[in-house]
Amino acid sequence: MDAEISLTVDGARHRLTVDTRTTVLDTLRERLGNTSPKKGCDHGQCGACTVLLDGERTLACLALAVAHDGAELITADGLAAEGELHPVQQAFLEQDAYQCGYCTPGQICSAVGMLQEIDRGWPSHVTEDLTAEPELSHDEVAERMSGNLCRCAAYANIVPAVQQAGGRRS
Repeated sequence: MDAEISLTVDGARHRLTVDTRTTVLDTLRERLGNTSPKKGCDHGQCGACTVLLDGERTLACLALAVAHDGAELITADGLAAEGELHPVQQAFLEQDAYQCGYCTPGQICSAVGMLQEIDRGWPSHVTEDLTAEPELSHDEVAERMSGNLCRCAAYANIVPAVQQAGGRRS
């Protein structure tokens, strides 16, 4: 069965007809040609497909496109406004927080969403004082980014990149 939906992706509105079983990831990659989010495991276990869906980090391989009719999606490509890198993208470059780069778009979208969660005061499993503003300690960043895997093990540089982009060092 097909359904007509509209999605705003990286600022551009799209109307399209999709099979009701089609994921957001497959819609982005196969229908809209946006290959920024990667298909890693296709089971929500690796985070390579992470995008910002209505401002929240989301695993695009687990989200059905029809369930998000009218949604706004931002991919790593859409974070660079007018050719200027987003602070997270710049920090990833400066901290050499990638190797092969396959997971990088998902890592970057996850980091942006994670920093927004910190700004909202959301605690994580390692937040010690639930009444204090969460800090960007190594453990805090590692916990919050744990849903994004890197086969090259660039974690030693990903955590400092996220800390740099957050503007705080602990």
